[in-house]
Amino acid sequence: MGIQDIIEGKKQWRAHMARIKALPPDYQIVYKEIRRYLFKVGPIDLLDESLLSGLLDFFEEGIAAGKGVLELIGNDVAAFSDNLIKDSRTYADIYQESIRGKTGTAEK
Repeated sequence: MGIQDIIEGKKQWRAHMARIKALPPDYQIVYKEIRRYLFKVGPIDLLDESLLSGLLDFFEEGIAAGKGVLELIGNDVAAFSDNLIKDSRTYADIYQESIRGKTGTAEK
């Protein structure tokens, strides 16, 4: 990764953050909670940022339709977040697989 890649990545992140700041306050709160949850759970797809930008697109469409954030995602933010990554591998999955692999070799 060169310096140009780092600079471009920062530009994209700043543009992404500007879009978040343009959201209504209730959308911002829910977006930040979902993002915090996803950073803790650690889906591998989070690194390419398509998950977060897709969520932001979804929120912007909801705003354009005049819907409240809870109308879009429901009352359970954690369940919505889990549903976003239900088919994604997480770093916890990789860790569990490595443990099972090590345990399997130790028993042989």
